[in-house]
Amino acid sequence: MIEFQIEAKRGGFHLEIECCLSAPWTVVFGPSGAGKSTLLRIIAGLEEPDSGHITIYGQPVTNTRARLNLRPGRRSTGLVAQKSALFPHISVAANVAYGLASWTQIPRQQRVADMLELVGAAHLVDRSPRALSGGEAQRVSLARALAPMPRLLLLDEPLSALDADARDQILIRLQAWLREQAIQTILVTHDAADALATEAEVALIREGKLAALGPASEVLATERQRLLARLNAG
Repeated sequence: MIEFQIEAKRGGFHLEIECCLSAPWTVVFGPSGAGKSTLLRIIAGLEEPDSGHITIYGQPVTNTRARLNLRPGRRSTGLVAQKSALFPHISVAANVAYGLASWTQIPRQQRVADMLELVGAAHLVDRSPRALSGGEAQRVSLARALAPMPRLLLLDEPLSALDADARDQILIRLQAWLREQAIQTILVTHDAADALATEAEVALIREGKLAALGPASEVLATERQRLLARLNAG
């Protein structure tokens, strides 16, 4: 479970959200510029809020009053951004194994193989990141984030370079695996199809505020009604 109450100003944009997320899989949904990626980066520890606090599984990781802001590596979180950040000078296998330095060789190799298989990238194991397409790089980035088994997985439109069918297949397979491993996941997207493709709780963000939180069928239905009302009013 993750609890947070944060406020962050970025130029003319103001993010102010208080929320508790306990569902195994939560989709943070909203239009571009709503503050979704900023929220995820703050939870991951890549950015610091102007004020507020964040608690992950009972552990305070951010508290501006106490001047607490744990670095990303101490939050038991994995983050996959829209733009992959693979190390270009090492192989795909070495990238996926990056967070497994304390593992012995055989278990480490098996985990790398398992994670690449999970995301449909087993055939890329010996490739160089420089030779990957955008979609392939995103798959490998996802495998790298999964390998250390984080308690909380943060996904910022991680499969945007894939076509809709491939993205849906991976999301469905990934959700089932993450449930088995009890890894809580937060997926940021502006595409309602990503929420409808999975059994998800949806946090709807609009203009830096939490507009709704609940089952996908209910939240997206409410959003659809709101949009239709705006169109009819126009």
